[in-house]
Amino acid sequence: MRKEARAKAQDLLARREHSRVELTRKLEARGFDRAVVADVLDVLERERLLSDARFSEQFAHQRAERGHGPLKILNELAQRGIDEDTAREYVNLLDPVWFERALKAKSKRFGRAPPSNLKDRARQSRFLAQRGYTADQTAKALGAGESDEETE
Repeated sequence: MRKEARAKAQDLLARREHSRVELTRKLEARGFDRAVVADVLDVLERERLLSDARFSEQFAHQRAERGHGPLKILNELAQRGIDEDTAREYVNLLDPVWFERALKAKSKRFGRAPPSNLKDRARQSRFLAQRGYTADQTAKALGAGESDEETE
């Protein structure tokens, strides 16, 4: 049973990185005993074939490239069993790159110009909030491109 569980875990890891919690769920869903799964995953972690840190780094990078914001990424990592400290190593809410990513996501969907009225601003703000950007990142992205006269 242990060999089969390890083989299945390695097969899943060969396809993509998984968090320990994800792998536990998948193996238990396939009928492997909880104790066997825990032992197998402990061994895989010691052998560095399973790493929540590596998973978090890859996951955060992938989601950020797809236009997702830091709040959404942190939430998704938590859903996958990643502790907050590990997640925050790879998702820094204060990193200025998030503003650029919010602006890119907004521009891709709505164009580079700032919203022309309150209705458009609200719609674009909701879009960025749903993508997981903070209120500050959203405000900066929506204000980008405004002239100095409008911001004074």
